[in-house]
Amino acid sequence: MGIFASQRGSRTGTTQDALPVSNGVPVINRKKWSNFLPLFVALVVISEIAFLGRLDMAKNVARVDSWADLFSRAPPVHQLRVEIETSGLDLIHADRNLELDGCEAWLEREDAVDYSRDFSKQPVLVSGGEQDWNSCNVGCHFGFDSSMKPDAAFGTPQEVGTASVLRSMESAQYYSENDLEQARRKGYNIVMTTSLSSDVPVGYFSWAEYDIMAPVKPKTEKALAAAFISNCGARNFRLQALETLEKLDISIDSYGGCHRNHDGRVDKVETLKRYKFSFAFENSNEEDYVTEKFFQSLVAGSVPVVIGAPNIQDFAPAPGSILHIKELSDVESVAKTMKFLSQNPEAYNQTLRWKYEGPSDSFKALVDMAAVHSSCRLCIHLATKIRDEEEKGPRFKRRPCKCTRGPETVYHLYVRERGRFEMESVFLRAGNLTLEALESAVLTKFNSLKHVPVWKQERPEILRGGNELKVYRIHPVGMTQRQALYTFRFKGDADFKNYVENKPCAKFEVIFV
Repeated sequence: MGIFASQRGSRTGTTQDALPVSNGVPVINRKKWSNFLPLFVALVVISEIAFLGRLDMAKNVARVDSWADLFSRAPPVHQLRVEIETSGLDLIHADRNLELDGCEAWLEREDAVDYSRDFSKQPVLVSGGEQDWNSCNVGCHFGFDSSMKPDAAFGTPQEVGTASVLRSMESAQYYSENDLEQARRKGYNIVMTTSLSSDVPVGYFSWAEYDIMAPVKPKTEKALAAAFISNCGARNFRLQALETLEKLDISIDSYGGCHRNHDGRVDKVETLKRYKFSFAFENSNEEDYVTEKFFQSLVAGSVPVVIGAPNIQDFAPAPGSILHIKELSDVESVAKTMKFLSQNPEAYNQTLRWKYEGPSDSFKALVDMAAVHSSCRLCIHLATKIRDEEEKGPRFKRRPCKCTRGPETVYHLYVRERGRFEMESVFLRAGNLTLEALESAVLTKFNSLKHVPVWKQERPEILRGGNELKVYRIHPVGMTQRQALYTFRFKGDADFKNYVENKPCAKFEVIFV
């Protein structure tokens, strides 16, 4: 009791007031201590919250060693900053109430980059020719400019930094350098031929040049077929086939220089309109080498009998709309089919049904490519290559390309329409990396932009459709048209998911029909 009394006395300046005792133990004033109870409880609660908070944070960010470290790394919540995986963090703890839409906004900002070249101010320059493409989706100039080095030029060799371009619509069987492999060996960086496997295909087909939907006229000629063949030294069997057809009692009116039996000074398309069949016999059998002979037959509404490209069915406006003589041994069976169709109007009309109902989506997707002139497509190809090369640099590799919050990850993808240059952003969540989700995201994006397909003004009005967009193909940027239209497919959702996960900021091209 003396100790408590002396301590209290020393604080009050007196030794006269002693603490009350109970059973020999001093009694502390409970009322005074109770004043500090709320503060004590608050301190305990705060300590526990801090402890639990650090435990929770340790589960999510294993490498945050201290509160100071956390605050130095964590971005402001309203920006939802998510660290790039290469920095060692898979995600940063952020406000869990933020929607994943915040990830999309953040990716739009963080993945944005400024390219060193603005093609609107410094257009792609191709040496040779004098043409500008005001309607091209990228700055595109053909000609000469002493102030800048050309990006490409026709012919080879070219100086370092200028791509060598080969452009030809002739058959490789007559001009060997038009063969893709030979062109590469000769030093051409960019090949423009009728081959859909070339870098920038140039074909004989386009909506603007051919009125493919022209109405069918009555077939008034007695002969079953018309032929316009002038090169009698073709490197295939077309003349032998013509002679064999005649021997099989197929009546033929020949207007060309070979086997001529009619005056050739006629309008070809108007003449073909009067015949049930027309011979679209090319001078060589080469993949994708399909000339005006075939397309003029389609315009005329005369069923084409084809000798030429082994893949001519890829160019057919509908199944069953053409007859193909692949080999000389096929002539007899084709002759039988011609006779059957000519004697059965209902069956014959089925071959021309596409003229009334419209061609297939595959045909439209093929012909739509030519809605953008090949010169413009060359500029788009060059500009894409230039940006692809720049994107190999370190500042582009720092783009996050994905945003992770909690168990969910959002991937940033880029998409453009074939025939256009600039990309649009779309986003997919890791839990829904499917081909169906990709198509849905693309349609949602382009519909929101009120997008008008690049072919809209080129197609015949009857084939333009309404404002609803329809996806035909979505493929990675950089593929040839043969791959895009015919050979490439993701092998299901798993293959697509693997591609996106291993291709940061993956870029795609969409073909609308």
